[in-house]
Amino acid sequence: MPLITSISGIRGTIGGKPGDNLTPIDVVSFSSAYGTWLKGQKNDSDKSQLTVAVGRDARPSGKSIYDLVVSTLVSMGIDVLDLDLSTTPTVEMIVIMDACDGGIVITASHNPVEWNALKLLNSNGEFLSAKDGEKILEYASLQDYQFSEINQIGKIIPSNNAIERHVEAILSLPDVDPKAIRNADFKIAVDAVNSTGGIAVPILLSALGVKRQELLFCEPNGQFPHNPEPLRKHLDDICSLVPKSGSDLGVVVDPDVDRLVFVSENGDLFGEEYTLVAVADYLLSRKKGNCVSNLSSSRALNDIAIKHDSKYFASAVGEVNVVDKMKDCNAIIGGEGNGGIIYPPLHYGRDSLVGIALFLTHLAYLKKKDLNITTSDLRSSYPDYHMSKEKVTLSPSVDLENILNIIADKYSNENLSRIDGVKIDFEDSWVHLRKSNTEPIVRIYAEAKSKEEAEDLAKSFVDRLNDLD
Repeated sequence: MPLITSISGIRGTIGGKPGDNLTPIDVVSFSSAYGTWLKGQKNDSDKSQLTVAVGRDARPSGKSIYDLVVSTLVSMGIDVLDLDLSTTPTVEMIVIMDACDGGIVITASHNPVEWNALKLLNSNGEFLSAKDGEKILEYASLQDYQFSEINQIGKIIPSNNAIERHVEAILSLPDVDPKAIRNADFKIAVDAVNSTGGIAVPILLSALGVKRQELLFCEPNGQFPHNPEPLRKHLDDICSLVPKSGSDLGVVVDPDVDRLVFVSENGDLFGEEYTLVAVADYLLSRKKGNCVSNLSSSRALNDIAIKHDSKYFASAVGEVNVVDKMKDCNAIIGGEGNGGIIYPPLHYGRDSLVGIALFLTHLAYLKKKDLNITTSDLRSSYPDYHMSKEKVTLSPSVDLENILNIIADKYSNENLSRIDGVKIDFEDSWVHLRKSNTEPIVRIYAEAKSKEEAEDLAKSFVDRLNDLD
């Protein structure tokens, strides 16, 4: 598998040759480029010591890559705040809380165990802008970096309570009500795919007053018991455990805890698209405001915004783009349809832990009004949409942009967006076509009021693209 470098970081499979896979040489090169970029952010008059927060998920390759990253930064004269086993949102929070100059998370997120990656953060605890990412890629390509002399090397600063501090910050939020959650006496099952969610989610639930917890795959040993992407086809165990154990809710997170999926009490998936919908429903019921998701996320969020006399805005796909749009329109909630919750009063990053706290508060308040309400009752209260995803591989020589222009012209009388590829909003459905940045592929997302309609819509555009190839 080729090494994939992008503005947001570097990822690949472990082993192989440098430049082809994620090898120690690639890790050191990219960490050095990042350190060089950080040094370039300082003013000449700024004599303060640079500090970078570094954390990792639990996958087996994590410790060796972690050690390489830490050693490289220290060799460049940069101090490292050592978070070790942590979550992506926790590292983002610590960058903010401890005024670090940046952060690196060693995680391949939802990718299988043979993958690993470096996620790069700026001093705001956010993913890098395209401009900054391009600069780091340039440094890495030119090997344009320099290491420090012995009396100028950095130091490693242990940090043993980062997750607890993250949880404390969540509990202090006005929209999170630990007392209501405790009084609801929820029983909650957790699938943390044997990564760092197995540390963080039980700590959060206990702090929220959830005494009854059914923990499944919560040993952070990195031995993923199933494909770590939280899709229904990978979640048979938790979907069986929830009704069998009499749990009110199942909580599923990916290895670095930035994607969140719920399981209803009957074992049905709540739907990753509806994680953000439910949280937005709760927050917008308390305060009118703006909400944001990317163009490939469910229309249900817009429906919820209308319900609460609020406004919905769409961004290009990608967390950086969602965050930029949220800042532009001062959104009170945002995220992505893959179960990513971004809650600005805490920080601008996808955070499953705050998503859990907000969702449980919402459900606890509903139970105060109706003791018999269930998670599936809440899900059935939302508009019911179904999504289909396809992709088309075209000839390497094809002009993808021209093909998208042809599609856009054909549907110019519809509600059309060109923010990111082509999105066509029909009355009862939509389709979004966007090209890959690395290969001649067009990804197709379609949503409609039934599974069959969504699949038919997606396949019809597969046919149109093949005809144009």
